[in-house]
Amino acid sequence: MTRPTTARDSRWAALLVLCTGMLMIVLDMTIVNVALPAIQQDLGFSQSSLAWVVNAYLIAFGGLLLLAGRLGDLIGRKRMFLTGLGVFTVASVLCGVSFTPEMLIAARFVQGVGGAMATAVTLGMIVTMFPDPDEEARAIGVFSFVAAAGASVGLLAGGVLTQALNWHWIFFVNIPIGLAAAALTARLVPADRGLGFGAGADVLGAVLVTAALMLGVYTIVKTEEHGWGSAHTLLLGAVTIVLLVLFVARQRTATNPLLPLRVFRSRNVTGANAVQILMVAGMFGMFFLGTLYMQKVLGYDALQIGLGFLPTALAIGTLSVGMSARLIGRFGARPVLLVGLALILLGLLWLTRVPVAGSYLTDLLPAVLLVGIGAGLAFPTMMTLAMSGATESDAGLASGLVNTTAQVGGALGLAVLATLSTGYTASLLARGEPETAALTKGFHLAFGIGAGLVALGIVLAVTVLRAERPAERPELEPVGVV
Repeated sequence: MTRPTTARDSRWAALLVLCTGMLMIVLDMTIVNVALPAIQQDLGFSQSSLAWVVNAYLIAFGGLLLLAGRLGDLIGRKRMFLTGLGVFTVASVLCGVSFTPEMLIAARFVQGVGGAMATAVTLGMIVTMFPDPDEEARAIGVFSFVAAAGASVGLLAGGVLTQALNWHWIFFVNIPIGLAAAALTARLVPADRGLGFGAGADVLGAVLVTAALMLGVYTIVKTEEHGWGSAHTLLLGAVTIVLLVLFVARQRTATNPLLPLRVFRSRNVTGANAVQILMVAGMFGMFFLGTLYMQKVLGYDALQIGLGFLPTALAIGTLSVGMSARLIGRFGARPVLLVGLALILLGLLWLTRVPVAGSYLTDLLPAVLLVGIGAGLAFPTMMTLAMSGATESDAGLASGLVNTTAQVGGALGLAVLATLSTGYTASLLARGEPETAALTKGFHLAFGIGAGLVALGIVLAVTVLRAERPAERPELEPVGVV
């Protein structure tokens, strides 16, 4: 049945409000990158601990998304979204007033908690507001633009704020945005009734998976100090694997598991989430390590770095909003995804050849454009596939899962690529290599490994995903209640 015009208009206005809140959260994943040198100098971070300014946020975010999505199904997704906005905004104040490394890392962790609470339910709210496949594809395209292009916009905003004011304002700017988004959400976003706590929440499962993710990234980051084959790395790595095995075992036996394993019966849901982990892990290094290349090798300031990544945001925006939905409708999701992944792969391979005396127009611009165009095609497609078959009762869980794979991929990818790059650079410096040359070769290694991860994602997409059009998507069993 066709909805009244006013209801349709209200839904699109609600979508913009949700995306505004989402944009604020996504920005904080990369807005910090440009300000890292200033933060390091001001608060006295060591080089090895600086990555935790990013990792503390990503690990709290990725580790809690599944639980937050499930709780959204239980207590109501609108209520969870508003609570998350509140926690995130308060934590932004704490980040802005931080005066020690420990305080900033702790505040960033709390930011990640708030971000998880709000983000986990956003996509679920969108798919329930837009049940029509065509409208859903357009709405997911808008969401994908915010989720993907927000990373590039964050780099530009970080450059402007750091250059014009100081790094504290990359956090203070969240305060008015968070308050406005909360007020508009309360007014425009329709309320929903949760399933109630009678359905239960798998707290033990959440503790196990969060502990595994945190310990895993900590282990990888510390390999710079201890080495990959050290007893320290092997022991903590083994504990991480045990925690993950216990989490899976818990999901098989829990009365109301955090992540019911039957959700993975769909090849497209499983494949899309697996491909997303590899793709995000591979391309996330472009922003973090690309920033360091521009700053430490080419001598760019914060604003120049932000402008350098602007073409990525523009390319993602052009393709995500509208165009990707039309391409999916005409050719199907799988071919569009494969083209997007191939373009990202080419962009990362281009970065493996950047020289010490690089030129932006010939050495960087082609790469950021290729990655931007590829991400503009790939992200909406993966989200459409990953949400295929989600019912109203489990939309929060499905939304939490797709966001979890993105954030886990980002956190682990950053840890691995940054650690390997730093370790290789250190070995070259020990051999007497000039600093800029050693840094550049370290970045080459990281970009090459990132390209390899994306290539593996292409292989998975070809072998696992089914070629089907949006109208033919299979329905999964409801997974919200067991």
